[in-house]
Amino acid sequence: MTARAPGWLTARPIAHRGLHDRARGIIENMPSAFDAAIAGNFAIEVDLQPSADGEAMVHHDYALGRLTQGTDELLSLTAEQLKQVGFKHTSDHMMTLGELCTRVAGRVPLVLEIKSRFNGDRRLVIRMAEVLASYSGPVAAMSFDPDQVTAIRDLMPDLPRGIVAERHYTDGEWKQLSASKIREMTGLRHAFRTQPHFVSYRVDDLPAPAPWIARNIFGCALITWTVRTPEQRALTARYADQMTFEGFIPE
Repeated sequence: MTARAPGWLTARPIAHRGLHDRARGIIENMPSAFDAAIAGNFAIEVDLQPSADGEAMVHHDYALGRLTQGTDELLSLTAEQLKQVGFKHTSDHMMTLGELCTRVAGRVPLVLEIKSRFNGDRRLVIRMAEVLASYSGPVAAMSFDPDQVTAIRDLMPDLPRGIVAERHYTDGEWKQLSASKIREMTGLRHAFRTQPHFVSYRVDDLPAPAPWIARNIFGCALITWTVRTPEQRALTARYADQMTFEGFIPE
C-alpha cells in the first residue's frame, strides 16, 4: 500500500450522493443535493456511470427507472439524451462530471465512485482523467472494482484513490462475479496491486482485520459507508477516520 490520503479527505463528513432529502424534493446525485452539501460545508460523494458516447455521467444506477422516467440502460443513451431524462421527484436533471466540477468549483472536496461492470473497461476512468485535468479543486476517486482502482493508479498516479469494500461479498449483486474476483476483493487482497490511499468500508462490517491493517499498519485513511444511525456513528468514531453519511445533518 501507499501513503495516507490528504487531510482534506477526512476533515469533514462526506455527504452520500450529495445532501439529499426526498421530502424536500432534493434527490441523490442531483444539482440541488450538491448545492445543499456545499452550503453545509460537507464533502460530496457521487457515482459515475458511462454514457453511450463515453461521457462520465453523475448517476448511481446502471439503468433508468428507480428515480427517473424510462427503463433504458445508461450505456444505451448519449450524454445529451441522459441530460433530458425526467426525474420523478425533482425538476433537476442528470449532470456530467464536467458540469459537476463547474458547479462545485473547488468549494468542497469531491469523492468520485467509479461504477463498474467488472469487465476491465477503462473508458470511464479515461474520461474522468480528461475532465479532472482542468479541475483544480480537491478530488479523490474510488471503486469497488480493483481493476478500476488500478486504472486510476496508472492514469492519475497523483490522484488520491480508494477502494470501496465490505467484509463478505454475499449479497445478490455479487453473484455475477467469479470466485477468483470475490477472493481478490475479500480481505483487500488486491492492495499491493491497487495501492489505495484510503479504504471506504461498510460500517456495519466493523471491526474487521483488513481495514484495521490498512489503517494502522499501512497508514491508509479509513472512511465508513453509509452511516445513518447513532450506532453507526459510534462505530465510525471508534474504528475509522471519517464517515459517508445520509439521512441526517452531522453537528
